[in-house]
Amino acid sequence: MSSYLRIRWAITPKMAPRPLINCNRCGGTKAYQCSGKFRVNANGKRIDAWLIYRCIDCDNSWNFGILERCNRRDIEPDLLQGFESNDPALARRHAFDVVALRSRTGRIEEFPEVAVHKQRLGDGPKAATALELRLALETPTSLRLDRLLAGELGISRSRLQALEQRRSLSVDSDGAKALRKPVRTGTVVRIDLFSEPDRQAIMTAAGG
Repeated sequence: MSSYLRIRWAITPKMAPRPLINCNRCGGTKAYQCSGKFRVNANGKRIDAWLIYRCIDCDNSWNFGILERCNRRDIEPDLLQGFESNDPALARRHAFDVVALRSRTGRIEEFPEVAVHKQRLGDGPKAATALELRLALETPTSLRLDRLLAGELGISRSRLQALEQRRSLSVDSDGAKALRKPVRTGTVVRIDLFSEPDRQAIMTAAGG
């Protein structure tokens, strides 16, 4: 019976998605990037708030609507303060809202690069022969699970597929072919490394 070393991977996308918008200055479709700045407009008791984007070529602006004609008393004071002070965490949260961006523009450019913070869960057995990886995402990413595992564990994607075919690798997630799908928060990956000659190197790379 395999003894598991359990590790949590906290995954953070490095670059926010960029909406693809028709730029009236450049005369064609261009990628716009988040400026990290909000624009807030108050008309009496009504508040509008936008996150400002800039064309990567000419710096033309585009406003991503966050609030529209909202009554001031319905807005949390801390939230309104965040808009007015250009709170970085608030800007990041909205900049990574892929669903909202796509609903406004139709097309977006996504980036798969992520940072992974690895934390052992408990002491774990001294002679562990298997890994249990618990994945947590700050925001959604387009990065495929097999690419994430291959890059972080230092092994090839074909080897991951071979481990899966031998039933030495399993993924707790919905649907088949989970390795080829984007990483999802809450996913648990189990890899039995008992027969692998580089078991220790893989465990160390995983965060063990």
